[in-house]
Amino acid sequence: MGKRSHPISLLEIFTMAVEALWSNRLRTSLTMLGVIIGIASVITVTSVGQGVQKATEQQIQALGTNVMLVLSGVARSGGISQGSGSASTLTLEDAQAVGRQVPAAEGVTAFLQRGGQVVYNDQNTSTSILGIDLNYSDVKEIKPQEGRFFTQEEMRNADSIVVLGSAVRDNLFSSGEPAIGANIRIQNNRYRVTGVAEPKGSVGGQDQDDRVYIPLTNMSSRIVGNNSLNGRAISGFWVKAKDQIQLEAAQFQVTNLLRIRHNIYPPKPDDFRISNQVDIINTFSSVVGLFTILVSAIAGISLIVGGIGIANIMLVSVVERTREIGIRKAIGATNSAVLSQFLTEAILVSMLGGAIGVAVGLGLAFAASSVFSFPFIVSGFAIASGLTLALVVGLIAGVIPARNAARLDPIAALRSD
Repeated sequence: MGKRSHPISLLEIFTMAVEALWSNRLRTSLTMLGVIIGIASVITVTSVGQGVQKATEQQIQALGTNVMLVLSGVARSGGISQGSGSASTLTLEDAQAVGRQVPAAEGVTAFLQRGGQVVYNDQNTSTSILGIDLNYSDVKEIKPQEGRFFTQEEMRNADSIVVLGSAVRDNLFSSGEPAIGANIRIQNNRYRVTGVAEPKGSVGGQDQDDRVYIPLTNMSSRIVGNNSLNGRAISGFWVKAKDQIQLEAAQFQVTNLLRIRHNIYPPKPDDFRISNQVDIINTFSSVVGLFTILVSAIAGISLIVGGIGIANIMLVSVVERTREIGIRKAIGATNSAVLSQFLTEAILVSMLGGAIGVAVGLGLAFAASSVFSFPFIVSGFAIASGLTLALVVGLIAGVIPARNAARLDPIAALRSD
């Protein structure tokens, strides 16, 4: 009468798998490395990407999601484009016409922009110089942190006064030194400081605080000069729609009005360019999404490599433990019990690597958010996906070695060296 084999419990299978892995700790650690790197990469990239995207959206929304920018056309030198706003195709009269004739526009503000040197005593800095009108503060939602912006009389008289961006103030003045009332030099012209703008941060790589504001009339006459045949040239103007819903209507109306004013008819191209904040957010989100997919795909390759490593180590383990398998089968272990043990070992290696990878990924993402000052966002979907991938990798990598172990003939296994 043959001996009766007793069914082995899941707890026993799990315990034996843990003991087998613990007895080969170094090999187990090296086996997990590929899975750890893959999962950590997915978690880190996903969290950092979402954090950067959120920070950028917050910065753009702080500037207003119901505004759009109209820039002058492109000047060319030797066939090379000088960039939007480099040609003098827009005038102050264009901006004023938009303010009067575009129903969806709640506010319009024109500006002139140039780069230049700003000097105070023995301190100097290169920055952006913006000539602005009286509507700029309201349309762009920039308030003075100290002092004030310009008055109607100062604008009419083209007074030499300036409002500093917070970064420029910090560059020119020492801590605690008052900036209001001080005299600085801009392009060798003397200007009196009337205010310091509140910090706005960086958007799209441009520091909104590294700039100074002077009256548009002063900028036009003293720094740039009236260089348009049709009126006072400007770099562009901002249009504030009544709300985000009417932004598209405002863009349509502005486009048609400028085409009429500039005698532009098909197929003649526009001599201006319009962009809005919503388009910028959507474009940036698309770029971040594509980058995340790309790096996640690379991380996926690391997971595949990790799976191959698990499969190789498990195959070697089957060979090394042939006598052990033979003894277990000789005393009654079933094929399914042996299969379950080796499959459990592969899954444990993969899942443990996945858990460590999640922890490492979250740690790296948190460190990046702290260093670069963007929101730390934990993606539950990314964590669940990473652990699921680890489980799948363990299952796939463990099937063939576990099946080979289960199919070993106990007598042949016992005879092996």
